[in-house]
Amino acid sequence: MPGKDDSSPGELGRKIGSLERRKVRVRRTRDRTLWHGVGAAGLIGWSIAVPTVIGALLGLWLDRNWPSDFSWTLALLLAGVTLGCFNAWYWVDMESRLIEKDEAAQDEAEKGETGKDETGEESGQ
Repeated sequence: MPGKDDSSPGELGRKIGSLERRKVRVRRTRDRTLWHGVGAAGLIGWSIAVPTVIGALLGLWLDRNWPSDFSWTLALLLAGVTLGCFNAWYWVDMESRLIEKDEAAQDEAEKGETGKDETGEESGQ
């Protein structure tokens, strides 16, 4: 950024230290591995598939027991997909907020340890 003197050795050291602490923190976090990502994708898939299948089965049962011009199978299949997508969206949004909250708390803890923020300026709040 213009107007900032980023060439001082102390400033560079603080930036590198901050980036390294963040890298170590991410590596230490065990629940964010590849398998966690695969499990999350599976959970999202199941959260859509289960309501869809339940809606389709309930629709088939309704069509067999109370036949009408209206297809309950198709309507409840669509309702199941919609419910499943909202369920998956809610779960992903909740997880994202938890991750952001955790990272913000850890950043605040790092600021408290050094007394300076990531740019090297005093954090006078």
